[in-house]
Amino acid sequence: MNNLNSEYQELNQLLKGIKFAMVTFISEKGHLHSVPMTTQDTNFNGIVWFLGSKSSELVKSIPLNNQVNLGYSNISNNDYVSINGIAECVVDPAILDQIWSPAYEAFFEHGKSDPDIQLLRVICNGAQYWKGSGKVATLFKLAKASITGESEELGMTKNISL
Repeated sequence: MNNLNSEYQELNQLLKGIKFAMVTFISEKGHLHSVPMTTQDTNFNGIVWFLGSKSSELVKSIPLNNQVNLGYSNISNNDYVSINGIAECVVDPAILDQIWSPAYEAFFEHGKSDPDIQLLRVICNGAQYWKGSGKVATLFKLAKASITGESEELGMTKNISL
């Protein structure tokens, strides 16, 4: 469990400040489809929460195929995170209270009691990330590689099982 906590801390550092994920799912027609969603919990612990609409294509697809991928990017640091997991439609008033924000009233006419609200829980199976060197360092390495003809390591990548 200690190693898992270390992995969570590593992902927390990478995800810090990234508010949106591109959630990729398999549509009812069997095609890959992605939608931007606001990540609700900023402290990564292997479960990621989203607030969606029951009438959305994403929510309708989950009973047919619950495999999803969450894509995050921090372009200022050249950091990218891909998390795969299982999505579940959940009813949990306590979680809804915890993550609700007045901003959601723009999407849900009846506030927290809107019948179209659907909590989505993603139980993460694994992650892969690419940690860049930052823009200046990356530009320097690219310039060096073009001058010397030798390839440069532009960052690091790691796979994590959760």
